Amino acid sequence: MKVIFMGTPDFAVCCLQKLIDEKHDVCAVFSQPDKPVGRKQILTPPPVKSLALENNIPVYQPVTMKDGKALGIINEYQPDIIVVVAYGKILPKEILTSAKYGCVNVHASLLPKYRGAAPIQWAVINGDSETGVTIMQMDEGLDTGDMLYVEKTPIGENETSEELFDRLSLIGADALAKTLKNIEAGNIEPIKQPKGDFGYAEKITKDISNIDWNKSAQEVHNLVRGLQTWPCAVTTINGKKFKIHKTALPGKTGNKAGEVVDNKNVITVSCGDGKCVDILELQADGKKRMDTASFLLGNKIDTGTILGE
Repeated sequence: MKVIFMGTPDFAVCCLQKLIDEKHDVCAVFSQPDKPVGRKQILTPPPVKSLALENNIPVYQPVTMKDGKALGIINEYQPDIIVVVAYGKILPKEILTSAKYGCVNVHASLLPKYRGAAPIQWAVINGDSETGVTIMQMDEGLDTGDMLYVEKTPIGENETSEELFDRLSLIGADALAKTLKNIEAGNIEPIKQPKGDFGYAEKITKDISNIDWNKSAQEVHNLVRGLQTWPCAVTTINGKKFKIHKTALPGKTGNKAGEVVDNKNVITVSCGDGKCVDILELQADGKKRMDTASFLLGNKIDTGTILGE
């Protein structure tokens, strides 16, 4: 098929690579503008743009999709279909209907649950046992279009959003390839999403980073998993800020919420439900990430210490 691909971050790279490997005619790529990255603020192309240029695919990076210029470019190419994967821009109706088969989107949740910007992180934060990828025919709503293909996968009890992100990007690429074959063969039966409020996966911000030790051990563990690798769950230990990168549920019981009940190789902390969380990896403000056993060799954290104060 003749495809225009729209995507920006790492998650979209696998889908673009899959289209190239499957010998689709990817005639153009749309991606977000280059952005300054790091302390030196070096202007850096998004991952999708880099892959496109490596494969000699023309790249367009419009600031807006609403002034008619992007539509003009699309019409010149006359694509069979437009594939959208984490592009980051709202597409007007004129673009949604500009290709023979319209626009299809690879969305990393089991729609209608987790419409919005951060479905992977919220699935982990909320402790879901299952997620997946939905290939959707795009309409003017926010992730409300007809479902074309769904692939489910379990979420591991210790799996982080970063790990799940990597798995779903591969699952999404395979699902996209199957969907395009079925569209081309006329074997697609779109399924309308049920109407109603199924929750919105709002953008992740630092505002939700602070660990509330009054919550259950499972909720704390889920927050740590869900906020990897940005912005990371945080707490204070003896008044100093720490990012908490990795935890486990040891099955132990404790006392007061936030209290350190064990400091041998791990930091075991009591939570609001009386159960405990083991801190396995942490990072002091301005320092490198390290495993807790190594950290404790040079830092004393007494039992009875209350975290988060």
